[in-house]
Order: sequence, then C-alpha cells, then structure tokens
Amino acid sequence: MVRVNAYAAPSPSEPLAPVIIERRAVGPNDVLIEITYAGICHSDIHTVRGDWGPQPYPLVPGHEIVGIVTEVGSEVTRHQVGDRVGVGCMVNSCRECTNCRNGDEQYCLAGMVATYGGTDRDGTITQGGYATHVVVDADFVLSVPAGIDFAAAAPLLCAGITTYSPLRRWGAGPGRKVAIVGLGGLGHLAVKIAHALGAEVTVLSQSLKKQEDGLRLGADHYHATGDPDTFTQLAGRFDLIINTVSAQIDVDAYLGLLAVDGTLVNVGAPGEPLSLNVFSLIGARRSYAGSMIGGIRETQEMLDFCAEHQIGADIELISADKINDAYERVLASDVRYRFVIDTATLG
Repeated sequence: MVRVNAYAAPSPSEPLAPVIIERRAVGPNDVLIEITYAGICHSDIHTVRGDWGPQPYPLVPGHEIVGIVTEVGSEVTRHQVGDRVGVGCMVNSCRECTNCRNGDEQYCLAGMVATYGGTDRDGTITQGGYATHVVVDADFVLSVPAGIDFAAAAPLLCAGITTYSPLRRWGAGPGRKVAIVGLGGLGHLAVKIAHALGAEVTVLSQSLKKQEDGLRLGADHYHATGDPDTFTQLAGRFDLIINTVSAQIDVDAYLGLLAVDGTLVNVGAPGEPLSLNVFSLIGARRSYAGSMIGGIRETQEMLDFCAEHQIGADIELISADKINDAYERVLASDVRYRFVIDTATLG
C-alpha cells in the first residue's frame, strides 16, 4: 500500500477536506503516477454532492489527471519511469465484451470502472486525482505529448475527449457547419477542436458577454440564445450541434437549427430529464444523440491531435485549499475556462 495526501468530500453536504488515503501496491501491470495537475470537472461537483445518486464517502474526486510515472509493474511495456502520462474518467473495464474489444471501453457492457467512486475488479472503491499519487492499470494510462502545456493538458482527459469524440464521429470538418452550445469548460475546447478540424464554427451562448473569447478561440460566428430572433435567423443552418451545457434547454428549439440530416449531440449531463416533440426530428430527418467521453485508443488520438494543433485548455491554476471556492465559482460560471489543481500544494 501507498499512503498519499488527498482532498475528499466527507459527505454530500460538507466541504472537501484534506485526508490521507491508501493506494494499492503496484501490481505487474500497474503504473504509479506522481500527479502533477488535476482538473476540476463540473461532474466532480455533481457526483460528490449526490446529484447523480448515492456515493461511497469519503470520496476523492478528479478524473482529469496528468503526472509523471515513478514506478511500473514487471509486465508494463508501454510506459517507463519519467514518462508524462494522463488518466481520464475510467481506470478499468472487462476487456472482453464487444464494446471493449471495439475500443469503446467507456461503454463496457459490464460497466467501466470510473476513476473515482467506482468498484474496481478487485472489489476496492476507486479514489480520484485530487491527490499526490495514483496507481492505475497500464492499459488505461495515456501518453501526454510534450507539445501540450502540462497543466493545460489535464482537462483534455475529460473535457477534451468528451467533445473530440462526437466531433469526429459526426464528421466535423471542412464544408460542415458546427454549432457549440455553451462556452464553458467543455464548450471552449469544443470550439478549439472543431476549428482545428476545419469546420465553420458557431457559438450559441445565452448572451454575448463571452463573444470576444469565442472568436479568439476559433469561432467564426457567435450568437446569443437569449435573443429569440437567433432561432429564427439560424433555422435549418447546422449540420451538427454539440450541446455542452448541464442544464435544461428547449430541445425542440435547438433541433430546429439543424439542416436536413443534421444531428444534435448532448454531452452535457443535466440533473433533470430533457424532453422533445418527435416532429422536431421527423420534419427534417434529424437525429438527437448522446456521447460519453471516448475509448482509450480515441483518447490517445485526441491527445496527439491536440499536441499537433497546440490545443490545451484555458485554465486557472489553483492551490488545493481553494478547491471549495472553485466549486462555488464553477456553479456561478465564474471561470475561464477550467480550474486545475496544482497537486504540489497537497503537501
């Protein structure tokens, strides 16, 4: 066992606080990572506050992890001591089902093992990246290319792959009109990636207050959804819309912005159900879809793509004692665009 410093949520209603947790001993196919930076994802907040169901407390969140390999198991060949690596939203899967064999471990039929709050194959409860070290199966450890700023790379392990995967799957590229709903942690990376893929990019945000940022990040157009004329002006415009917001939206209104055969993909995860009128789909052979992160192979592809195009998250680096303040600021949309914890401040 390895004892490490961490920050954990004691319960759904209490602030996160310093703790000492135990990591398993490094097994033959394990990698011990000294965590350098850990991103704060909106889903961390949803999870520790019980919005998505009961959790095993105390719980250490964090699934946007980058760090340096300090030890490898006897059977590990893909990673070496000193490598820059990352860990995203999952740390294990069955490896045997159709989805795992196809490289879609996130859709493992037996249930992928989440980086925190999950039950690993050995029966232990996983603890996340708000910590100084983590032990992870080598098959779920990614290589972080030197071309990406290390701190700015951390959010790519969730926000980056969450947006890259649907943009690639639904064909964002030259000649395609893509809209990004929301310019937050997910949305700002979606804009960067869609622009790098060669698409014509439009940001759809509640107001124009982030318009300058959106255009700087690579958007070609920026419209306020708080203006009713926007939905009339842009009707039937887009081939693909990526909805990144974790809140209620008028699904029918956004479907109306799609061209024939267009697709609206939800990657935001609101706490309440969304509804739609099926005629919003039938009227123009539209599709409404969802997407969740990506498999290990695709996540590595995303990291390599981001290195090639010099894409990293726009971040605000914080010390561990500011985590609870950061949670409140995320809920108030007061961050541009992702908080990242300097884990050296964990002591």
